[in-house]
Parts: sequence; C-alpha cells; structure tokens
Amino acid sequence: MQRLQDRVAVITGAGSGIGLATARRFAEEGARVVCVDIDEDAGKKAAEEVGGIFVKADVTSDEDVARMYRTAFDTYGSVDIAFNNAGISPPDDDSILETGIDAWRRVQEVNLTSVYLCCKHVIPYMQRQGKGSIINTASFVAVMGSATSQISYTASKGGVLAMSRELGVQFAREGIRVNALCPGPVNTPLLRELFAKDPERAQRRLVHIPVGRFAEATEIAAAVAFLASDDASFITGSEFLVDGGISGAYVTPF
Repeated sequence: MQRLQDRVAVITGAGSGIGLATARRFAEEGARVVCVDIDEDAGKKAAEEVGGIFVKADVTSDEDVARMYRTAFDTYGSVDIAFNNAGISPPDDDSILETGIDAWRRVQEVNLTSVYLCCKHVIPYMQRQGKGSIINTASFVAVMGSATSQISYTASKGGVLAMSRELGVQFAREGIRVNALCPGPVNTPLLRELFAKDPERAQRRLVHIPVGRFAEATEIAAAVAFLASDDASFITGSEFLVDGGISGAYVTPF
C-alpha cells in the first residue's frame, strides 16, 4: 500500500524499537521520513535504511525540538505526520516507595514534556497546511493499574493520553488529528533487557495477555501507519489500544 505517498513524517526515537519499525513501514508506504534520535549512530543508520534524513535531537530541549521540525520543513516543504514516540523506562523507576525524585523527573521530562514540546512546535506547521496527523505514544498502562509499578512511567503515559485527547478535540476543525497510541508490552530491546534481569516479573505480566505473547514492533508500526493515513480520517482524540486484549481481559485462556 502507498497510503502515505510523498507525505513528510517526523519520528522521534527512530533509531530502535517501535520507532525504527515505524520508519520502515512509513517508507514502504511512500512517506519521506525524518528520523530523530539522540543516538547519532542508530539514528543515521535508520535514516540511511529508509532513504530519509537524520536529525540528532534531545526531545526534552525546546530548541532541539523546534529545530527538528524546521529541518523537516526546510528539507521537504511540509510536516504531515508527527509520531512522538521517544521514551524511557529506566530501572530506577519502580514502586512509588522506591522511586526517587530525580528518577521521577527524568522520566516525566522524556516521556511527557517531550510530547508537549513536539506537539507545541509541530501544530503551527499543520495549521498552515490545514491538515496533519499526530500520533503520541502512550501505553496500555495509561488505562490500567499494575501491581508491578513503574510509577513515573505510568503517570507520564497517563499524561500523554490526556493531553492527546485534549489536543484532538481542540484542533479537530483545523484538520489536525491527534491520537494516543497505547501499545501493550512489545518485544523490543528495552523490554528484553528489563525482563532478562527478572524472568519471574516477565512471566507475571505475560500471563495477563490473552494473545499469549508480547507484541512485535512491526505490529505496532502497522497501527501507527493506519492512524497516520486517511484510513483513520474520522479518528481523533482517541486512545488507540494495541494490547493483545490485555485491557479487555478478566481471566485469560489456559
């Protein structure tokens, strides 16, 4: 399919995981991709693979975020899609009883403030065009509670969900759609590293997924491509769950 032919897409966290899978999927669907990452090697490699450009940026920096959209516009002449995907889940973000204030603030900056900055700087480009699609990466934990808490991560993703809903409503009549992508656990390097250290914790989570496995990054990328495309033209302000049935489950199959 070529649903995104000649559209300009900016992806944060494009060097690995969901971001990289989405860069590949966008390119397959005809988009011109701007790969943003703080990791220069990974970001450059992703951009080269998909025939796009790389912008090194710290998404918690107002100046860097403004520059990445300016670069996209100056290079390609528009900014049609913003996939605000960069995020962290560090090991020192744990139970509220264990998580220190510095860990709390760092996760909030990377996971929530960055999305605020990305939306703030990309919306004016889309207003001038009269159209655009913004997809913000939240999480299934934004709609559920967990006894194996990562408190700042959970709170940050709840913030992303609420902000996306509000922006989706506010800018709907200007042709700008804003949706919160809410993935379940994804088989990415970040998750593998986390669970390799604690297999029991991984199994405790896996048992709650009706599908019986973690998602692949390509499956999440397919959902992002849908939300970016005109196939989702009547979807805005939504919590778009791609979670293998977790949020709908009470008891899972044997």
